[in-house]
Formats: sequence, C-alpha cells, structure tokens
Amino acid sequence: MQNLAKKMEQPLIQPQAPSGEEDKVNEILGNIEKHLGFIPDGLRLYSLSPALLETFVGNIAYFSMGGTNLPPSLTAMIRYIGSSQAGCSFCVDMNEGFLSNMGFDLDRVRAARNDPDAAPLDEKEKALLRLAIKSINTPEQVAMEDLDNARTQGWTDQDIFDSVAQAANNRAFNFILRTFKVEHQGSFA
Repeated sequence: MQNLAKKMEQPLIQPQAPSGEEDKVNEILGNIEKHLGFIPDGLRLYSLSPALLETFVGNIAYFSMGGTNLPPSLTAMIRYIGSSQAGCSFCVDMNEGFLSNMGFDLDRVRAARNDPDAAPLDEKEKALLRLAIKSINTPEQVAMEDLDNARTQGWTDQDIFDSVAQAANNRAFNFILRTFKVEHQGSFA
C-alpha cells in the first residue's frame, strides 16, 4: 500500500545559541516554557539570534499579555487565517490549538480558512479580521473605507494598526519557518 503521508522534511538549520549567549537564550526560552508549558520549535529557531529572539518574544508578549486592546481570540484568528493562506502548517497547528483551548469549535475555526466571515467572532472583531487579512494579501487595495468600517465598529487607529502589525509580523514568521522547513512541533527533536 502506498504511503500517502507527506514525508516530513528535516529542518535546514539547527537552532543553537551563539557562543557566550547560551545563558541569555536559555533564560528567555525557560520563561516561555513556564508560560506555555513547552517551547514552540518556531521560537526555538530564534535561538540563533538572541537579539531577534528577545524582540520576537517582546512582540508576542505585547499581543498576549494585555499590551493591546485586541482580544486573544482575534489575534489568534488573524494568525490562524494568515498562516493558513501562507501555507505554514506549524503556525496553523499552533493557533488551532490556541483557539481550541479558548473553547472554539474546530469546524467553525477551520471554515474561516476559506472565508474569514465564517470565523466564530462577533461582527466587531470580524471587521478588524477582514482588514488585517486584506492588509497581508492585497495591501495596495486597503482604502480609507476599510479603516472607517473598523472605526464604525468601535476600533481605534491603534487597534487597526495593531491588527495589521499582527498579521504582517505573523506572515514574516510564516516565511521564516517555511524557509528553514520547521513544519511541525518536534522538528528539533
């Protein structure tokens, strides 16, 4: 019988802290493990550049620790849909897990991959979700009307900026993971 499963590619690069910066990297990764209960391999990859690891973790903390007005369900859905469109299985799986742990029905979550309006969010959140996804797919088509629609739903300009930054930063992360073939948790096992 033919094996239909996709062959798991090995990562092209192994994360290793630069000499002399191991303690700094271990401290950052240790804090992540305390918070999440594990270290995502996507973050482990950043061990190669401690300054970028620190910056990236700071960005994550901003969105997950109350630095933004955006609800965690919205930021996770932005990452989920954006990652799905970018073909980043690691981020799709990770954010699907986050959304499931938030109590969302996975069938509804998965339906949003092809139709952001199907996302299990309220209309206010969907307005910002649509704008964020549009910003990474067709940024040249984002118009004042898109921003005004989000403002009408009660979002501030900072909220609008945060949603676009979340989508753009996640897309960059998707491409880094895809480039180095970090496709699933356990890639560095």
